[in-house]
Amino acid sequence: MEEINIRDFLNYLKKYVLVIAAVALALVIGVFIYDKSIKKPLYTTYTTIILTKSNETQTGTTITQNDILLNQKLVETYSKIIKSKLVLEQVISETGVTYTAEELSENVSVEAYENTEMLKISVTDQDPELAANIANSIAQVFSGEIAKIYQINNISVVDVAVTPEEVSNNTLKRDLLIALFISIFGTIGVVFVVYYFDDTVKLTDDLEEEIGMPVVAKVFKSDIGSKNNRKVELLAQKYPKSVVSESIKTLRTNLQFSSVDEDIKTILITSSIPGEGKSFISANLAISFAQTDKRVLIVDCDMRKGRQHRIFKLSNSKGLSNLLIDDMTNYKDYINKTSVPGVHVITRGTVPPNPSELLNSKKNADLLRVLKAKYDVIIYDGVPCNGLPDSIIMSKLVDKVLIVSSDSMTPKSVLESTKKQLESVNAPIAGDVLNNVNRKNSTYGKYYGYYGDSQ
Repeated sequence: MEEINIRDFLNYLKKYVLVIAAVALALVIGVFIYDKSIKKPLYTTYTTIILTKSNETQTGTTITQNDILLNQKLVETYSKIIKSKLVLEQVISETGVTYTAEELSENVSVEAYENTEMLKISVTDQDPELAANIANSIAQVFSGEIAKIYQINNISVVDVAVTPEEVSNNTLKRDLLIALFISIFGTIGVVFVVYYFDDTVKLTDDLEEEIGMPVVAKVFKSDIGSKNNRKVELLAQKYPKSVVSESIKTLRTNLQFSSVDEDIKTILITSSIPGEGKSFISANLAISFAQTDKRVLIVDCDMRKGRQHRIFKLSNSKGLSNLLIDDMTNYKDYINKTSVPGVHVITRGTVPPNPSELLNSKKNADLLRVLKAKYDVIIYDGVPCNGLPDSIIMSKLVDKVLIVSSDSMTPKSVLESTKKQLESVNAPIAGDVLNNVNRKNSTYGKYYGYYGDSQ
């Protein structure tokens, strides 16, 4: 059984606080409406009877111990007789109620007082006056039937049923507390089950231990621009002191130190599935390198859905796909300057019918050698690995491969599959970049927060 990390679960639970509150509020409101508008008020009253000495033994003698024991034994039998058809059908006839004997029996309860000869007959009904009439009628009919059955008259009424004034099923406070308890802890239970079976990569996961891949850096999630629904993508340029930019710098530094004896010039950034943020990481890592006075080129080799031209607001009329079928001597015509000093981009170009074949061509390998002579760092924004061979092909040509995963989104099993695919071609994997980390769940994020999201 997998060990549960309590702190991790509590952080996971925070994401569902509003859901828990909404479920609790909805259930409490529903119970309140039911109790006040739908639930029918019921009234309960009771009559008490006692088993006395029979007429035959009442004259001239006192009640003996045997009489008491006999009556106590009869209590259970009498309880059954009270709710029998024999008694209840006569009560129905006398009171004129529309119940059947079975239905009326559901509204009648009989309770024997411990170590006594007394019985309490309770009746519940929507009509308080009718409840009292039924209770008194039961006591009267029952007494008569006992006289017929046992040929004795040993039943006396102690308390006559009176018309109740208060509703007996007014349980609003209790129902609201139960609804609140069930909704909160029930929802937490559901969240726990989801968490337990959640296979996605999380901040606290030790990926190196679990799948044999170190985390090169954790990149924090940013809400800059979210208020006006215009996400800022070039954060490293516009907000160089933000927590996201600082974590990108950490990625750059860790990547450089991952191979001290080897100069890293070509980097492939890929992922397992779409939406993990590889293009965002590619663009901002390029800016971070450029801020150290390096000439950087981004090559968008996701020829199907690459979006570096959108991130840098460039034309995509011609790009890598067009270059790989053109004369190599014209490669400079495909390199775009950007608004970021030191950063150039080759966009993906028009979507070709055979992206994998183009990337696997000799011309692509030759292009890489030419570009390496012109730039200090080349970042290839690749295709997600699962289902497509493009990044597997490119991984054999570069110095390092970074795999981007998204916190609480990327399944660990899928990430492990990506790693195995790259390892099958001896790709130089540097490690994982855990993207979209919630700063509130990270100790490092809190320290970064000291500097603030400087804008």
